[in-house]
Amino acid sequence: MDLLTIIGLVLSFGAILGGQVLEGGSMHSIMQLTAAIIVFGGTIGAVLVNYPMSTFLLSLKNAKMAFFDKKHDPVKKIKLISELAAIARKDGLLALEARIKKIDDPFLKKGLQLVVDGTEPKLTREILEIEISYSEEYDLSSAKVFESAGGYAPTIGILGAVMGLIHVMENLADPQKLGAGIAVAFVATVYGVATANLIYLPIAGKLKFKIREEAITKEMMIEGLISLSEGENPRRVEEKLIGFLRDSEKNKK
Repeated sequence: MDLLTIIGLVLSFGAILGGQVLEGGSMHSIMQLTAAIIVFGGTIGAVLVNYPMSTFLLSLKNAKMAFFDKKHDPVKKIKLISELAAIARKDGLLALEARIKKIDDPFLKKGLQLVVDGTEPKLTREILEIEISYSEEYDLSSAKVFESAGGYAPTIGILGAVMGLIHVMENLADPQKLGAGIAVAFVATVYGVATANLIYLPIAGKLKFKIREEAITKEMMIEGLISLSEGENPRRVEEKLIGFLRDSEKNKK
Protein backbone atom coordinates (compact mmCIF):
# COMPACT_ATOMS: atom_id res chain seq x y z
CA MET A 1 0.00 0.00 0.00
CA ASP A 2 1.19 3.53 -0.79
CA LEU A 3 1.10 5.10 2.68
CA LEU A 4 1.90 8.59 1.40
CA THR A 5 -1.33 8.66 -0.62
CA ILE A 6 -3.38 7.58 2.40
CA ILE A 7 -1.57 9.98 4.74
CA GLY A 8 -1.94 12.83 2.27
CA LEU A 9 -5.70 12.33 1.89
CA VAL A 10 -6.27 11.99 5.64
CA LEU A 11 -4.09 15.02 6.39
CA SER A 12 -5.64 17.27 3.75
CA PHE A 13 -9.27 16.45 4.54
CA GLY A 14 -8.54 16.39 8.26
CA ALA A 15 -6.98 19.86 8.11
CA ILE A 16 -9.96 21.29 6.23
CA LEU A 17 -12.62 19.67 8.37
CA GLY A 18 -10.65 20.42 11.53
CA GLY A 19 -10.38 24.07 10.53
CA GLN A 20 -14.12 24.16 9.96
CA VAL A 21 -14.74 22.88 13.49
CA LEU A 22 -12.14 25.20 15.08
CA GLU A 23 -13.79 28.18 13.44
CA GLY A 24 -17.04 27.19 15.14
CA GLY A 25 -18.60 25.82 11.98
CA SER A 26 -20.89 22.82 11.92
CA MET A 27 -20.04 19.63 10.06
CA HIS A 28 -23.70 19.44 9.08
CA SER A 29 -23.42 22.73 7.21
CA ILE A 30 -21.00 21.25 4.65
CA MET A 31 -22.78 17.93 4.29
CA GLN A 32 -25.23 18.68 1.48
CA LEU A 33 -26.54 15.81 -0.63
CA THR A 34 -27.81 18.08 -3.41
CA ALA A 35 -24.43 19.77 -3.83
CA ALA A 36 -22.72 16.37 -3.88
CA ILE A 37 -25.06 15.08 -6.60
CA ILE A 38 -24.47 18.17 -8.74
CA VAL A 39 -20.66 18.15 -8.41
CA PHE A 40 -19.92 14.43 -8.54
CA GLY A 41 -22.61 13.60 -11.07
CA GLY A 42 -21.75 16.54 -13.30
CA THR A 43 -18.01 15.81 -13.17
CA ILE A 44 -18.41 12.14 -14.04
CA GLY A 45 -20.84 13.00 -16.81
CA ALA A 46 -18.43 15.51 -18.36
CA VAL A 47 -15.60 12.96 -18.21
CA LEU A 48 -17.77 10.35 -19.93
CA VAL A 49 -18.51 12.80 -22.73
CA ASN A 50 -14.82 13.62 -23.13
CA TYR A 51 -13.38 10.07 -23.20
CA PRO A 52 -14.29 6.72 -24.77
CA MET A 53 -15.54 4.06 -22.38
CA SER A 54 -12.36 1.98 -22.74
CA THR A 55 -10.23 4.87 -21.47
CA PHE A 56 -12.64 5.63 -18.64
CA LEU A 57 -12.62 1.99 -17.49
CA LEU A 58 -8.82 1.90 -17.76
CA SER A 59 -8.65 4.96 -15.49
CA LEU A 60 -10.75 3.16 -12.86
CA LYS A 61 -8.48 0.13 -13.13
CA ASN A 62 -5.27 2.16 -12.89
CA ALA A 63 -6.56 4.32 -10.02
CA LYS A 64 -5.46 1.61 -7.61
CA MET A 65 -1.86 2.39 -8.61
CA ALA A 66 -2.17 5.58 -6.54
CA PHE A 67 -3.01 3.54 -3.44
CA PHE A 68 -0.99 0.36 -3.95
CA ASP A 69 2.61 -0.23 -5.04
CA LYS A 70 3.17 -2.72 -7.82
CA LYS A 71 5.46 -5.59 -6.91
CA HIS A 72 8.31 -4.77 -9.27
CA ASP A 73 11.66 -4.58 -7.52
CA PRO A 74 14.26 -3.33 -10.04
CA VAL A 75 17.12 -4.58 -7.84
CA LYS A 76 15.75 -8.14 -7.97
CA LYS A 77 15.28 -7.85 -11.72
CA ILE A 78 18.91 -6.80 -12.14
CA LYS A 79 20.05 -9.84 -10.14
CA LEU A 80 17.79 -12.10 -12.23
CA ILE A 81 19.07 -10.70 -15.54
CA SER A 82 22.66 -11.08 -14.30
CA GLU A 83 21.96 -14.73 -13.49
CA LEU A 84 20.44 -15.26 -16.92
CA ALA A 85 23.45 -13.58 -18.54
CA ALA A 86 25.77 -15.95 -16.67
CA ILE A 87 23.79 -18.98 -17.88
CA ALA A 88 23.73 -17.70 -21.47
CA ARG A 89 27.45 -16.99 -21.43
CA LYS A 90 28.25 -20.43 -20.08
CA ASP A 91 25.71 -22.70 -21.81
CA GLY A 92 24.30 -20.60 -24.67
CA LEU A 93 21.01 -18.78 -25.19
CA LEU A 94 18.99 -21.97 -25.64
CA ALA A 95 19.79 -22.91 -22.06
CA LEU A 96 17.53 -20.04 -20.97
CA GLU A 97 14.41 -21.64 -22.44
CA ALA A 98 13.80 -23.65 -19.28
CA ARG A 99 13.84 -20.45 -17.20
CA ILE A 100 11.18 -18.63 -19.23
CA LYS A 101 8.21 -20.36 -17.58
CA LYS A 102 9.51 -19.42 -14.12
CA ILE A 103 9.52 -15.67 -14.85
CA ASP A 104 6.48 -13.80 -13.51
CA ASP A 105 6.99 -10.48 -15.29
CA PRO A 106 5.16 -10.65 -18.67
CA PHE A 107 7.42 -8.03 -20.28
CA LEU A 108 10.64 -9.75 -19.24
CA LYS A 109 9.21 -13.12 -20.25
CA LYS A 110 8.33 -11.82 -23.72
CA GLY A 111 11.76 -10.24 -24.16
CA LEU A 112 13.58 -13.36 -23.05
CA GLN A 113 11.51 -15.46 -25.43
CA LEU A 114 12.54 -13.18 -28.30
CA VAL A 115 16.20 -13.58 -27.32
CA VAL A 116 15.94 -17.37 -27.03
CA ASP A 117 14.20 -17.53 -30.42
CA GLY A 118 17.26 -15.91 -31.96
CA THR A 119 15.69 -12.56 -32.81
CA GLU A 120 18.26 -9.96 -33.84
CA PRO A 121 19.14 -7.60 -30.95
CA LYS A 122 18.10 -4.55 -32.98
CA LEU A 123 14.70 -6.06 -33.79
CA THR A 124 14.25 -7.24 -30.19
CA ARG A 125 14.87 -3.68 -28.99
CA GLU A 126 12.42 -2.25 -31.53
CA ILE A 127 9.65 -4.70 -30.58
CA LEU A 128 10.02 -4.09 -26.87
CA GLU A 129 10.39 -0.31 -27.18
CA ILE A 130 7.18 -0.14 -29.22
CA GLU A 131 5.40 -2.05 -26.46
CA ILE A 132 6.77 0.33 -23.81
CA SER A 133 5.84 3.41 -25.80
CA TYR A 134 2.23 2.49 -26.45
CA SER A 135 1.67 0.86 -23.06
CA GLU A 136 2.88 4.07 -21.42
CA GLU A 137 0.71 6.17 -23.73
CA TYR A 138 -2.43 4.18 -22.94
CA ASP A 139 -1.72 4.27 -19.20
CA LEU A 140 -1.08 8.02 -19.30
CA SER A 141 -4.50 8.49 -20.86
CA SER A 142 -5.98 7.16 -17.62
CA ALA A 143 -4.09 9.86 -15.70
CA LYS A 144 -5.50 12.45 -18.11
CA VAL A 145 -9.01 11.32 -17.15
CA PHE A 146 -8.34 12.40 -13.56
CA GLU A 147 -6.74 15.62 -14.79
CA SER A 148 -9.88 16.39 -16.77
CA ALA A 149 -12.04 15.64 -13.73
CA GLY A 150 -9.87 18.06 -11.77
CA GLY A 151 -10.59 20.71 -14.37
CA TYR A 152 -14.33 20.12 -14.57
CA ALA A 153 -15.10 19.80 -10.84
CA PRO A 154 -14.47 23.43 -9.76
CA THR A 155 -16.47 24.79 -12.70
CA ILE A 156 -19.37 22.48 -11.97
CA GLY A 157 -19.10 23.50 -8.31
CA ILE A 158 -19.56 27.13 -9.37
CA LEU A 159 -22.51 26.07 -11.50
CA GLY A 160 -24.03 24.39 -8.43
CA ALA A 161 -23.48 27.56 -6.40
CA VAL A 162 -25.19 29.69 -9.03
CA MET A 163 -28.14 27.30 -9.11
CA GLY A 164 -28.34 27.54 -5.33
CA LEU A 165 -28.27 31.33 -5.44
CA ILE A 166 -31.07 31.31 -7.98
CA HIS A 167 -33.10 29.30 -5.49
CA VAL A 168 -32.19 31.84 -2.77
CA MET A 169 -33.31 34.73 -4.96
CA GLU A 170 -36.66 33.04 -5.35
CA ASN A 171 -37.11 33.26 -1.58
CA LEU A 172 -36.13 36.88 -1.00
CA ALA A 173 -39.49 37.48 0.63
CA ASP A 174 -38.31 35.39 3.61
CA PRO A 175 -35.10 37.03 4.98
CA GLN A 176 -34.67 34.35 7.65
CA LYS A 177 -33.85 31.78 4.97
CA LEU A 178 -31.31 33.90 3.08
CA GLY A 179 -28.22 33.23 5.24
CA ALA A 180 -28.68 29.48 5.38
CA GLY A 181 -29.63 29.35 1.70
CA ILE A 182 -26.50 31.19 0.59
CA ALA A 183 -24.32 28.97 2.77
CA VAL A 184 -25.82 25.86 1.22
CA ALA A 185 -25.32 27.29 -2.27
CA PHE A 186 -21.58 27.74 -1.76
CA VAL A 187 -21.10 24.20 -0.47
CA ALA A 188 -21.14 23.07 -4.12
CA THR A 189 -18.13 25.31 -4.81
CA VAL A 190 -16.34 23.82 -1.80
CA TYR A 191 -17.00 20.30 -3.11
CA GLY A 192 -15.77 21.17 -6.59
CA VAL A 193 -12.54 22.87 -5.52
CA ALA A 194 -11.80 20.33 -2.77
CA THR A 195 -12.28 17.21 -4.90
CA ALA A 196 -10.26 18.69 -7.77
CA ASN A 197 -7.26 19.72 -5.66
CA LEU A 198 -7.31 17.00 -3.03
CA ILE A 199 -8.39 13.96 -5.06
CA TYR A 200 -8.44 14.18 -8.86
CA LEU A 201 -5.29 16.19 -9.60
CA PRO A 202 -3.10 14.51 -6.95
CA ILE A 203 -4.16 11.05 -8.16
CA ALA A 204 -3.34 12.08 -11.75
CA GLY A 205 0.10 13.22 -10.61
CA LYS A 206 0.77 10.01 -8.69
CA LEU A 207 -0.32 7.89 -11.67
CA LYS A 208 2.02 9.78 -14.02
CA PHE A 209 4.92 9.24 -11.65
CA LYS A 210 4.29 5.50 -11.24
CA ILE A 211 3.65 4.93 -14.95
CA ARG A 212 6.97 6.59 -15.80
CA GLU A 213 8.71 4.61 -13.05
CA GLU A 214 7.40 1.37 -14.56
CA ALA A 215 8.55 2.45 -18.04
CA ILE A 216 12.08 3.09 -16.73
CA THR A 217 12.16 -0.40 -15.21
CA LYS A 218 11.14 -1.86 -18.57
CA GLU A 219 13.82 0.19 -20.37
CA MET A 220 16.33 -1.27 -17.92
CA MET A 221 15.15 -4.78 -18.76
CA ILE A 222 15.59 -4.10 -22.47
CA GLU A 223 19.20 -3.06 -21.93
CA GLY A 224 19.79 -6.19 -19.90
CA LEU A 225 18.22 -8.48 -22.48
CA ILE A 226 20.16 -6.93 -25.36
CA SER A 227 23.43 -7.18 -23.43
CA LEU A 228 22.58 -10.78 -22.56
CA SER A 229 21.85 -11.67 -26.19
CA GLU A 230 25.18 -10.16 -27.27
CA GLY A 231 27.06 -12.32 -24.77
CA GLU A 232 28.36 -9.55 -22.53
CA ASN A 233 30.06 -10.37 -19.24
CA PRO A 234 27.41 -10.80 -16.50
CA ARG A 235 29.27 -8.43 -14.20
CA ARG A 236 29.33 -5.73 -16.87
CA VAL A 237 25.64 -6.29 -17.54
CA GLU A 238 24.87 -5.79 -13.85
CA GLU A 239 26.99 -2.62 -13.64
CA LYS A 240 25.23 -1.19 -16.69
CA LEU A 241 21.77 -1.82 -15.25
CA ILE A 242 22.64 -0.33 -11.86
CA GLY A 243 22.82 3.02 -13.66
CA PHE A 244 19.01 2.93 -13.99
CA LEU A 245 18.50 2.85 -10.22
CA ARG A 246 17.94 5.71 -7.80
CA ASP A 247 20.68 6.37 -5.27
CA SER A 248 18.52 4.87 -2.52
CA GLU A 249 18.09 1.68 -4.56
CA LYS A 250 21.81 1.51 -5.39
CA ASN A 251 22.51 1.40 -1.66
CA LYS A 252 20.57 -1.88 -1.49
CA LYS A 253 23.08 -3.52 -3.77
